[in-house]
Amino acid sequence: MNYYSLNNNAPKVSFKEAVINGIAPDRGLYFPSEITPLPTTFFEEIETLSNHEIAFRAIHQFVKADLPDSVLKEILVQVLDFDFPVVQIEANVATLELFHGPTMAFKDVGARFMAQCLGHFSKNTLSEVTVLVATSGDTGGAVANGFLGVKGVKVVILYPDGKVSDIQERQLTTLGQNITALKVAGTFDDCQKMVKTAFLDETLLNEMQLTSANSINVARWLPQLFYFLFAYKQAKSQGKRIVFSVPSGNFGNICAGLVAQKLGMPAKHFVAATNVNDTVPEFMKTGKYNPKPSTATISNAMDVGDPSNFIRIRHLFNDDIEALSKKLSSYTFSDEVTRKAMQKIYETATYIADPHGAVGYLGLKKYQSENPETYGIFLETAHPVKFLDVVQDVLGISPEIPPQIQKVLGKEKRAINIATYQDLKSYLLK
Repeated sequence: MNYYSLNNNAPKVSFKEAVINGIAPDRGLYFPSEITPLPTTFFEEIETLSNHEIAFRAIHQFVKADLPDSVLKEILVQVLDFDFPVVQIEANVATLELFHGPTMAFKDVGARFMAQCLGHFSKNTLSEVTVLVATSGDTGGAVANGFLGVKGVKVVILYPDGKVSDIQERQLTTLGQNITALKVAGTFDDCQKMVKTAFLDETLLNEMQLTSANSINVARWLPQLFYFLFAYKQAKSQGKRIVFSVPSGNFGNICAGLVAQKLGMPAKHFVAATNVNDTVPEFMKTGKYNPKPSTATISNAMDVGDPSNFIRIRHLFNDDIEALSKKLSSYTFSDEVTRKAMQKIYETATYIADPHGAVGYLGLKKYQSENPETYGIFLETAHPVKFLDVVQDVLGISPEIPPQIQKVLGKEKRAINIATYQDLKSYLLK
């Protein structure tokens, strides 16, 4: 299995090289050279398989050249040590909870998988790798936790000042060791632009080995397809066509879901639900991709004006918007509507949804208004306690603080303030 750049102006590389490079020399995202569907018996028998067996068979073709089966199986044991329950909310509507990991966010799986891969690849080498990552909220904490203490790896995390929740900030600024947080005077898009610029800076690249742990990295992105297979396993007995609604910011998660569909998963449709950062919903209407500066919302992890992974989605469908529209819908929702959805979910099911999950719920309900025969699953991508201020303001209640969060509350936040790419470069060269 080779990986090629979606900008088509860089050499093909192995999985190992794609992981270590992060992004191709021509600034393109890496993409697998082929996606071979799994046998139909895999999906027919999926209810009899463990999550580890499902994950192994799903990811095997993408990594087998660089990860021996025994190593891959051990990595999956380390990564998938928590549950991914589908919880019923109302008739034909359920949520897939992806927040039972160490940082209580869906990115725990991809971050841990990548950390384990990079740790394996760096064994018996003297060179050090610097992981450079931008976060709009949950990526930073998941990456920090996943890479904490990994030998031969330093992690530098950029996050927008004042635009992540207090708990999200604590999860990426309180660990120390090989983790450094840089607080950027700007938006997530500014952070992401700095990271991408660094990967093209020959002065930096001559001095250090850089890689990224954003979902632009194939080892962060691809393992997210596990979620959809785990959910299909649980919902298959419903006997209805399944629709997934994914709260979407950088579009890596929903892109991985569409890869699961390419593998043969019998899902009818996907919904990309966004907040007011509506670049993709507008594209689906007009066929024109017009990125814009991001706008701050209560669902801050989705505040992305130029989602990196959408090019992968377009590539999956050969940039044919008509073909894409048959598999994907995308809707945008305001903070006001999101708050009302949080209230409705709580009143209906006594279920506390975080603002991102509420956006996913809204997208699902909009799609089901014209497709009522479907069974819908919206993704709860983070525990509501990570957005405590919003939950308290909207619902007037305070969720119990889980142990994963309690352990960071009393720690001192440490971050270095930067404002420009030159500030980042100067720090890295030190």
